[in-house]
Amino acid sequence: MSGFPTTRRSVLLAARSDDDGERRRAYGAIVAVYWKPAYAYVRWHWKRPPEDARDLVQGFFAAAYEKGFLERYDPARARFRTWLRVCLDGHVSNHRQAESRAKRGGGEPLLSLDFEGAEAGLADRSASGLDPEALFEREWVRSLFEDAIAALRARCEAEDKTAHLRVFMRYDIEDHPQGQAPSYADLARELDLPVTQITNHLHWTRRVFRGLVLDRLRELTVDEAEFRSEARRLLGRETP
Repeated sequence: MSGFPTTRRSVLLAARSDDDGERRRAYGAIVAVYWKPAYAYVRWHWKRPPEDARDLVQGFFAAAYEKGFLERYDPARARFRTWLRVCLDGHVSNHRQAESRAKRGGGEPLLSLDFEGAEAGLADRSASGLDPEALFEREWVRSLFEDAIAALRARCEAEDKTAHLRVFMRYDIEDHPQGQAPSYADLARELDLPVTQITNHLHWTRRVFRGLVLDRLRELTVDEAEFRSEARRLLGRETP
């Protein structure tokens, strides 16, 4: 990366647009990153069963769009994800599932979200020992990185760089039985590649992945100061 990306507009600002199309797209981007953390949070913190959690999360984001309460977010008071979590707490505590289903027309889903996949992912990790803020934070970071990995995968496939992706996934993402990544030499033998290509592939994919994460952070923050703070915290990048 030569610097921070500057082209993407904050979806938190676009969500306040008078243009309904722009506002709807902004809400779609917010839902894409926040629905999994919201679902995990409702399941673990509120200890709600899967069916209830699905209805609550669907209802929450539908109400957020219809009533516009996410637009009342004040960046001077808290981070957006803290505000969203507090709003979610209020929605769950005041919500009765039967009433919600009646208002939503018999429980028909409003958003196409992969709750089965999200539920399967919960089995691989625990929420014990985490306070509500830390729990939601961890799931938000996870969702952000999963979204960036999906975008990296799509780009690698489009550019015929699947070997690049395989090296990145094996070395940086996948769990290692001994808790330590394989050496470049071992990975080269496993993937039948020269060691120099392992180095080059990792350099390229890490650079692209970092850019994809920064692109998403740019969208999900309201100003340059928040963006740079989040980038340093997540990626360890200092402000140039």
